[in-house]
Formats: sequence, structure tokens, C-alpha cells
Amino acid sequence: MASFHLKSVLFVVAIFAIFSITQASDPDILSDFIVPPGSAIDGNLFTFTGTRGIFGSVIEKFKVTKASKAEFPILDGQSVSLAVLQFPRGGVNPPHIHPRAAELLFVVQGSLEVGFVDTSNKLYTQTLQVGDLFVFPKGLVHYQYNSDWNKSATAVSGFGSANAGTVSLPTTLFATGVDDQILAKSFKSDVSTIQKIKAGLSS
Repeated sequence: MASFHLKSVLFVVAIFAIFSITQASDPDILSDFIVPPGSAIDGNLFTFTGTRGIFGSVIEKFKVTKASKAEFPILDGQSVSLAVLQFPRGGVNPPHIHPRAAELLFVVQGSLEVGFVDTSNKLYTQTLQVGDLFVFPKGLVHYQYNSDWNKSATAVSGFGSANAGTVSLPTTLFATGVDDQILAKSFKSDVSTIQKIKAGLSS
């Protein structure tokens, strides 16, 4: 009897844990918006000007302009953020993940080759043109690449979190102090190759 009761309790706890995980997102707020400390409540509070002048500008190197909770504090609790990605000719946004949100990418200039890898290690790719949208599921490794060496490209990405987070795989693996031996064994390589990769990322 006690065993049946314990199993019942564990089952309920497991169901609650699974439900909590599947419902994970930005926490709901109990007001219309959250006012950052020291802010005046007027139209300026809800306006972000950090993307002014970037459309139509000359793109020399890959650049991301974010409008997330860090740059636009009124987004706290709103479960939304945005980024403008600018690609020079041949530019790449290296493989990375967003642990807290899916990404919906909208191409507004040029073309992009995009792809993501699912948890069964299957790669899904597409070549996007102006006006195309592509979704990168939450937490999966993905990239964007402007393979056109004649034209730059620009895309706008929307996220279902005020702070989607970005984990860049090259930086995380090779520029954070992970031991060279561990990386060499993990990539079935050698220490000198790992050190060359690290040197390339620091230049």
C-alpha cells in the first residue's frame, strides 16, 4: 500500500515537472508593463532608436544590433525581442544557439543560406531571398551565411523572449579556456590544431 502511495506521489511530481518544463517561457507579469527604475512613464519609455540609420548603410563586417531587455528595458515581461543582422559580402553568423527562444528570421536585403541541426543530428537548410522567413527552433544549433560575394544582406530576427540569449559555439568552445587536451580529444584532433583555431578566433 505504501509502495502504491509513493508511486502515485512520484507520478504526480513527474507530471508536474514535465508540465513545468513544457510551459517554460518568460514569466508572466501581473501588470501592463514593468517600468525600469528611475524611468519617466511617457512615449519615450516605449521607443527604441538604436536601429536608426542602419538600413541602407554600408556593411563592412557582420554586425548584430539587438533590441532585447538589456538594450530596451521596457521589454521586461513582454516575451519579445528583436535583432537586425547585417552581413557583408561572404559574411557569416557562426553556428550558435538561443537557449530561451525560437527565432523567426525575415530577409529584407540580399539573400542568405541558413540551416539548423535538430536533436537527431539532421541538418535542415534553405536559401532565402528578400521577403522570405525561416524559423530556427528554440535551443537548436543554427547559422546564417551570405554566400553572395557581390552584395551584402540584411535580416530582421524576432524572438519569443525578452532575453533569448546567444551561445556562439566557436567562442564558447575555443575562447573560454576549455583545456586544449579536452578539445583535441573531443574533436579527434591534436593540440596544435586546437591552438591554431584558438589563435584564429583571437585575431
